[in-house]
Amino acid sequence: MKQRFKSHILTIILLGFIAIPVSAQKYTNGLVDKTVALVGNDMIQLSTLESEVQMMLFQGVTSDKNLRCEVLENLLVQKLFLTQARLDSLNANLDAVEGNLNQRIQEVMTQLGGEKATEEYFKKPLYKIKQEWRETLTEQSLVQTMQSNIAQKAPNLTPADIEKYYKNTPKDSLPIISTQYQYSQIVLYPNKEEAVLAVKEKLLEFRERVIKGEKFSTLATIYSQDPNSASRGGELRMASKQLYVPAFSDAAMSLKVGQVSQIVETPYGFHIIQLIAKEGDMFNARHILLKPIYTSSDRAKAFSELDSLKRLITSDSITFDLAARRYSQDIKTLVNGGLVAEENSGSTYFDKDMLNPTDYKVIAELKVGEISEPFESVDNGEKGGNTIYKIIKLNKIIPSHVATFKDDFSVLQNGAKSLAAQKAIDEFVTRKQASTFIRIDPLFYNCPFKREGWFK
Repeated sequence: MKQRFKSHILTIILLGFIAIPVSAQKYTNGLVDKTVALVGNDMIQLSTLESEVQMMLFQGVTSDKNLRCEVLENLLVQKLFLTQARLDSLNANLDAVEGNLNQRIQEVMTQLGGEKATEEYFKKPLYKIKQEWRETLTEQSLVQTMQSNIAQKAPNLTPADIEKYYKNTPKDSLPIISTQYQYSQIVLYPNKEEAVLAVKEKLLEFRERVIKGEKFSTLATIYSQDPNSASRGGELRMASKQLYVPAFSDAAMSLKVGQVSQIVETPYGFHIIQLIAKEGDMFNARHILLKPIYTSSDRAKAFSELDSLKRLITSDSITFDLAARRYSQDIKTLVNGGLVAEENSGSTYFDKDMLNPTDYKVIAELKVGEISEPFESVDNGEKGGNTIYKIIKLNKIIPSHVATFKDDFSVLQNGAKSLAAQKAIDEFVTRKQASTFIRIDPLFYNCPFKREGWFK
């Protein structure tokens, strides 16, 4: 069964964004940056603490208690793991560090508007920002490896242990399994050639009009089917090319400022692009997106065929399984007789939030064993959003319920494993608190830390 609940935290996650070190800054009360805690040989600077807090506030994180105290305690815990990781001669995953660094840099530059804007915001050159963030991410990698090693040392659990966990956990604390649906489908795609041709002719017309002097932004506002950018005249804003599918970014990066591209096909439809600015691996562009629009005759033809298949199935002339294998055009499900499975886990059970809203609306009206009327939907493949026509058979419903030992063993097993791993991590922190030199600035003596043992 698909597991749809929040388990116990396996590891103590490092706070949202990376800590961004700030050079000796002054605060509103005149306090100059200083060391606010020592954990072994590692220092925690006030500037690092403030930067973490600012990042969390920026993300919308709130706290019922003193947020700075919570951040400091998390930093203290991280330093304990880091100290042990060094003692154990653990190595950071440098490939992952570089990958995360590049992703963070691109995200920040996209948000701030490019390399120059980023350097102005942080008041330091980009190479210095990368150097500081690389160090922080390397420490983060070591901490995560250390936490994983500790979690893996938790004892293996037997079925008896899982049953004990189930019986000892209050019923209102057990995971709630959402209502699960299992269904099969027969899918037909409309004739794409004529619709694509019409879209391309329209985009070529727009391109010609821009070349003759019309504003690209005006056409984008009126005609583009990308709602996020159409209201801005098709403008996407400065962003890393890595945030776009290669076909789109390659076309945009090949343009000169003001130049309009030829038609570009992506999984989202067909585009023409006008370059506004380019800076290193970043660009800002406008685009007009059009998607193939199918005619009522396409819909009627598909509905007629699906309706005929439904009549054959309900009259027992053919099974739904065999009809799907013979006539469905969805290659992902036809080999399974139309049975739909989640791509990552392979589970054939879906809760409401996992389903396409259009599909769920139809499924919710069916009884087990019933077949829907033909309806229009969109696919969920690589080119998600393409128009499709389908009928659905509801195979099974598992009502929402509190997890039980008999029916949801794997869910409970994961919960018990998570709890055991968290216990091992907590015990490690307690031991390291007792054996590590720790000093905290009096400024934080009144902090309501969750753990005891910080002050000696």
